[in-house]
Amino acid sequence: MKKKSFFSRFYVVLCLAFFYLPILVTMIFSFNSSKSLTHLTGFSLRWYQELISNVEISKAVYVSVSVAILATVISTVLGTITAIGLSRSRKVVRDLLMNVNEIPILNPEIVTAIGLMLLFSSIGFRKGYVTMLLAHIAFCTPYVITSVYPKVRSLDPNLANAAMDLGASPYEALTKVIVPMIKEGIFAGALLAFTMSFDDFVISYFVSGNGVKNISIVVYNMTKRINPTINALSTLVILVIIVVLVLMNVVPAVMAKRGYKGGASRRTRIIAAAAAVVLCAGLIRCGSVASGHHVLKVYNAGEYIDLSLLEEFEEEYGCTVIYETFESNEMMYTKLSSGESYDILIPSDYMIERLIKEDYLQPIDWDLIPNRENLLPDVLDRAYDPGNKYGCPYFWGTVGILYNTNVIDEEDLSQGWELLRNTKYKGDLYMYDSERDSFMIALKALGYSMNTTSEQEIEDAYNWLIEQRDTMEPIYAGDDVIDNMISGNKSMAVVYSGDASYIISENDELDYLTPGQGTNVWYDAMVITRDCSEVDLAHDFINFMISEESALANTEEVGYTSTVSSAFEEMKVGTYEGISSYIPDIENPDNEIFAYQEPKIKQRYAELWTKVKAQ
Repeated sequence: MKKKSFFSRFYVVLCLAFFYLPILVTMIFSFNSSKSLTHLTGFSLRWYQELISNVEISKAVYVSVSVAILATVISTVLGTITAIGLSRSRKVVRDLLMNVNEIPILNPEIVTAIGLMLLFSSIGFRKGYVTMLLAHIAFCTPYVITSVYPKVRSLDPNLANAAMDLGASPYEALTKVIVPMIKEGIFAGALLAFTMSFDDFVISYFVSGNGVKNISIVVYNMTKRINPTINALSTLVILVIIVVLVLMNVVPAVMAKRGYKGGASRRTRIIAAAAAVVLCAGLIRCGSVASGHHVLKVYNAGEYIDLSLLEEFEEEYGCTVIYETFESNEMMYTKLSSGESYDILIPSDYMIERLIKEDYLQPIDWDLIPNRENLLPDVLDRAYDPGNKYGCPYFWGTVGILYNTNVIDEEDLSQGWELLRNTKYKGDLYMYDSERDSFMIALKALGYSMNTTSEQEIEDAYNWLIEQRDTMEPIYAGDDVIDNMISGNKSMAVVYSGDASYIISENDELDYLTPGQGTNVWYDAMVITRDCSEVDLAHDFINFMISEESALANTEEVGYTSTVSSAFEEMKVGTYEGISSYIPDIENPDNEIFAYQEPKIKQRYAELWTKVKAQ
């Protein structure tokens, strides 16, 4: 019996550790003095200071909390009324509607998100706070109905009639008889709705716009680069939840113990008061939108700009910049093609080529950009945009191999991309989880063009990747490779040159190799959309971003190679002195730029990449 009790307790402890150890680790690393997410280097409040001064996060907190509260209240009212109505409906209607109610619950979030995005676009709704709130109400209400309906069904169906026979009005019968008897179900539904709304990312990401972002979206964008501010934010959220739980459970219990009556009602009032305080504080702190006469909408990749530059631009030009971020070029294209409007985009070379072909862009008036003379000649007039008619270069770089100089033999570096198939380093490799970059590696290793459309060459590259997977056991990683390589978890990784520069600056045991077989020399550029509503301001923004001061601040913050001559030279002798990855090799004739892929070819690559990763 004692043995059974011991194992029961052990399993409980194990389960609690599984659930709460990650939270504890997050809280500990929120006080880490360095950017590392795996090695403690000392105690510091640095990330809490950055969190407090980060206006974007403050606004995101307000959006998350206010949307969650409003969506909870509205969906709880709608769900409760619907549940009561269904209980009095005929069985056929009731069963039909309950089955329909289950569809949003069982439906994959991504399908719901795209459906709502297309709905709002088709009816001309401008995406922003209202569309996010409507979407949250839509997916929260079914959960409330599911929670309240069983409680309603358990009631005597004659209760309401009995109350009205005794003189109560229908409203009084509802509020004073029915609702008090189903309050547990209503409360459970409200809590579930609040949790679902506050926690949502996928649906919010697709239906938001005009700079409106909740915590999930902001945190997701932050994960592109190492940003321990996330840990500080998570810790504060955890502490707030603990405080709320104490207020809900401990305070009413203490009041009841001391003889105060109305513990449950006091709990309700405490929750309502806390919600009101949060809303008011959020409105005061973050609710006001900058009141510039002109508004410029900029759409860029996450963690790809010095945000302080946006504030400087707003002050200098007396305008408001609505800044939004995307995960990938394809995600950007999806939102743009769905009807979302932006003034400036910052996509990659192959996507710019596609946007030009599909008439999404307007030419740049270079007469309005006097800082053009600051640009490096090497970044101008590239194949994706001959003559730079549509794009102003923003950052550029390469894809290569980051390696540990203490582990990788120097003579093996001559193998180039074949180094990634050297079994001497089996299990010691991160491959970048990117379809195009991975096939580029295989195609270049085989001596083919990375833009090939030959079925045989694509098949050969697929077999190269399959053989590499089976012999090398690589881990396919995303941006988490940055911290892993800084920490020395593997000896090799395929990375972008800008990430390599940052990683090497944090770990001097590493170096970067651009294989002689050729690689992808990529360019990201600022472009102006065809439907831009602030054309002159868009040109001012481009001109501002390629000024010598802005370019230097931007590349120091982000770590990628500047397209502005002075910033490029400064970084070679400054922060990234001696780091070869900072200087793209454009002399190699085998280096290429990604070209636009026709849908049929793109689908073929996607199918084969899925097979490569299906281990």
